[in-house]
Amino acid sequence: MKASTQQLSLFNDAPDQTEPAPAAKAPEPATATHAPIDQARVSKTGLNARSSLKNAVEAYHAHIETGPLSPHTVKSFMYDLNILIEFATPARPIGQIAQRDLENFIDWLQHGRGVPCNAKSLSRRLTTLKAFFRWLTESNVIDDDPAAPIAHRPVSTPLPDILTDDQIKQVLAVTDQFRHHADKPDARPYVLVTLLLKTGIKKSECMAINLDHIDLSDPDEPAVWIRYTDPRYHHKERKLKLDPAWPRALDEYKQQHKIEHALFTCTARRLEYILADVGKLAGLPKQLSFEMLRWTCAVRDRRGGMGEETLRHKLGLSEERWFEAWPKIEKLAAPAL
Repeated sequence: MKASTQQLSLFNDAPDQTEPAPAAKAPEPATATHAPIDQARVSKTGLNARSSLKNAVEAYHAHIETGPLSPHTVKSFMYDLNILIEFATPARPIGQIAQRDLENFIDWLQHGRGVPCNAKSLSRRLTTLKAFFRWLTESNVIDDDPAAPIAHRPVSTPLPDILTDDQIKQVLAVTDQFRHHADKPDARPYVLVTLLLKTGIKKSECMAINLDHIDLSDPDEPAVWIRYTDPRYHHKERKLKLDPAWPRALDEYKQQHKIEHALFTCTARRLEYILADVGKLAGLPKQLSFEMLRWTCAVRDRRGGMGEETLRHKLGLSEERWFEAWPKIEKLAAPAL
């Protein structure tokens, strides 16, 4: 069974499909009373409060394009900001956009633009506005952040599927059966499942692990380094603890599959099949997947008392993605009433 496409993914942040051209002309934005703009002040971005919205968006694009955001997120943010330009006009001085203008913009998105804007799209566009105006404020382009007071509107989507404690035991029992099979022992399912349960890494991060990324210098605290070849994502590199029993299974797996460099030499699709087979043998009602194990790890860590920022860093999530993920983790980690 495939995971619901409506669930928030901790792996993907692809933008919505391209929307049709707007059927209605944007209304004139509200005019508010503003303090005089200091023409002399120019921030390190080369912008000041008199800079046009178009120029500010272009500067922000250059900023995030070389930053930690994924290409999908950059594309989404720029799509949303171009809609803001459509509403407020390209030449509007950035310092003359007030909270009331942004509230009118949000209302126009929902009721006046003539293009459907579902809850998920609206939530993302609010995230874009907050990220953009926070950057302008922190860069000293504007004094006050007009988006800060606007409450975010979380999307009501189904909670992701996670494993219960009993289901985890069932899954590990199946991987043990593979590992200790009398005729053809295979430690790979155990190595894979326990790695994901302990670290919560993404599928792409799992596939990028090499043996030299695994630190076994301290037998009591083995660890794995999550590395990125793209310099834009070096900030996401992190060292994650492994279970002390994991290296022994790793040795078995290396010998069985002749592993010398990459931890997993098969395709990601093959690992997905392995997880699905393990889930079926364990009697799970839904398909075992990378996504399910990632969420399960996050919820178990939260239940174990891991702090919010520590958990965000462990999962390698940006602040924007974390804004969506954290409430779900909190809800899933809460004790049942």
